[in-house]
Amino acid sequence: MAGYTGTKDDYLKRLRRIEGQVRGISRMVEQDTYCIDVLTQVAAATKALQAVSLGLLEDHMSHCVIHAAQSSDAEGRAKIREASDAIARLIRS
Repeated sequence: MAGYTGTKDDYLKRLRRIEGQVRGISRMVEQDTYCIDVLTQVAAATKALQAVSLGLLEDHMSHCVIHAAQSSDAEGRAKIREASDAIARLIRS
């Protein structure tokens, strides 16, 4: 079971809202909207995606990592490594 199962509907609502933001950005580009206005919307969509990723990461840590650590030291270390790798990817993006 995924760590975000309890909040899945919330994540889906947020992602649909972000999807709408991105479609709006596409329309702005199609309509030759001023560059800074487009960039402002890109920044807002990026921030929204970052918020989703941080929420997913928190859910992962509080569910998957904790359960793995309770199962065995090796599984716990593997989940911590997995989470660390995910954090590194988020920081690079």
